Amino acid sequence: MKDFYTIKEALRKIEQYCAYQDRCHEEVMAKLREMKMDTNEIEQIIAQLIADNFLNEERFARSFARGKHRIKHWGKNRIVNELKLRKINQTLINLALNEISPEEYEENFNTFTFKHWNSLTETNQMKKRKKFCDYFLRRGFESFLIYDRMKELENL
Repeated sequence: MKDFYTIKEALRKIEQYCAYQDRCHEEVMAKLREMKMDTNEIEQIIAQLIADNFLNEERFARSFARGKHRIKHWGKNRIVNELKLRKINQTLINLALNEISPEEYEENFNTFTFKHWNSLTETNQMKKRKKFCDYFLRRGFESFLIYDRMKELENL
């Protein structure tokens, strides 16, 4: 990486960075700081990226929520926490969660929990329950869903 970038060079580089995948403001600002741009230049570049539609927090939040749920099988709690970590406001977080239909959420959860429950080889029932619950709590699913599903799976 170069030691010094002009605003034009930095803008071109960041446009490519944003075109590759949706980015949030925080990621772009971190990248610009890494490129040793000063605060005024960063603000100028971000404004230009927004104007040219390279940077759109709503689009980022929606695609983030869809992707993390469908590909990584994250629950809503984990998605919300990760978006908050990226300094996305609550209104956009709510819009992002609307990208996941309740039917899709439930279907993915049930399929994933069934596979995981059957993959656990633990013979001690209490340890198996703990491993199951911990795993899905880390993935960000709601505890009431996990406990209800665990009881269903135990009775199969």
